[in-house]
Amino acid sequence: MTSLEAARELLREFPVVDGHNDLPWALREQVRYDLDARDIAGDQGGHLHTDIPRLRAGGVGAQFWSVYVRSDYAGDKAVSATLEQIDCVRQLLARYPGDLRPALTAADMEAARAEGRIASLMGAEGGHSIANSLATLRALYALGVRYMTLTHNDNIAWADSATDEPGVGGLSAFGREVVREMNREGMLVDLSHVAASTMRDALDVSAAPVIFSHSSSRAVCDHPRNIPDDVLERLPGNGGVAMVTFVPKFVLQAAVDWTVAADENMRAHGFHHLDTTAEAMKVHRAFEETNPRPVATVSTVADHLDHMREVVGVDHLGIGGDYDGTAFTPDGLSDVSGYPNLIAELLDRGWSRPDLAKLTWQNAVRVLGAAEDVARGLQTTRGPSNATIEALDG
Repeated sequence: MTSLEAARELLREFPVVDGHNDLPWALREQVRYDLDARDIAGDQGGHLHTDIPRLRAGGVGAQFWSVYVRSDYAGDKAVSATLEQIDCVRQLLARYPGDLRPALTAADMEAARAEGRIASLMGAEGGHSIANSLATLRALYALGVRYMTLTHNDNIAWADSATDEPGVGGLSAFGREVVREMNREGMLVDLSHVAASTMRDALDVSAAPVIFSHSSSRAVCDHPRNIPDDVLERLPGNGGVAMVTFVPKFVLQAAVDWTVAADENMRAHGFHHLDTTAEAMKVHRAFEETNPRPVATVSTVADHLDHMREVVGVDHLGIGGDYDGTAFTPDGLSDVSGYPNLIAELLDRGWSRPDLAKLTWQNAVRVLGAAEDVARGLQTTRGPSNATIEALDG
């Protein structure tokens, strides 16, 4: 049996729980949620990284669908856009019930696996989605959101982002109350995208395991979106899971450096570095013609997992590909069908079948179940918090 055949066999029993997929936002941007125009029952390879046939081919058994909204959305605009994203996921679940199973709990995830369906959970990406309201946080939980990433690319009033200048120095008093309320609800605290100071503050406060839904190792690739070793070392004490991501500019140092140079070139020509208009892309393509883009591979991602296993142990690792949330992907991991290639690479590197079962399925299910256990305990000791940012942060 080849390594790839062995990987596929393993995934039939212990499929991938993927921590982060931006399909809902891609559907919003491309077709304004017209699911007839992007029918994921069939091949959408010309438009998306994700469809049901490729999820099946990739051995995906559970997916956290990101209900992300842009971090320049604020207040009611952010909340209403998040609700629209949630509605998109609910439409997908209603449209494809034979393949996608709604999941709110660890038990639901196991039931989906037994049925041969893909457990579908939701994660909100950025605390701006709750508009400084703990009641809104609870409403998102009631609608099925099972993790919230504390920030996206920009700071919010109560938490610092990895890719912004220091603001409150990690978590403010209200930010710490958000974490406590997430614990009380049973919503996982997601520390991808946040500053290292925010990571450390959240670990100080959280009574439940945390996750990193799509982050890799900063020691292997020095990008602020990745996790420093000192933070990884705290996961065994917390019980949390770091889900390695595939985004080339987060996993390959040469791609980090190339991206910095490409962004500087865009700004030098008078464009924002994220501008995708025809004029801006012409400048970007001209840069890429003379400065070929470095390409990450399956081996690049495996290097992160090897290092992270050395630091934190296999019980605290998972996978979060960030498909449909990135323009570029590694060779061999071009879409959601590629997970067997990563598992085959890890088999070739000596990872055992029990270790890989933890990586793909068991760790993520355990963490959600642990968050549920903590919530049940906390709910016996205190009720919902009605604290406000004005009262706690002044």
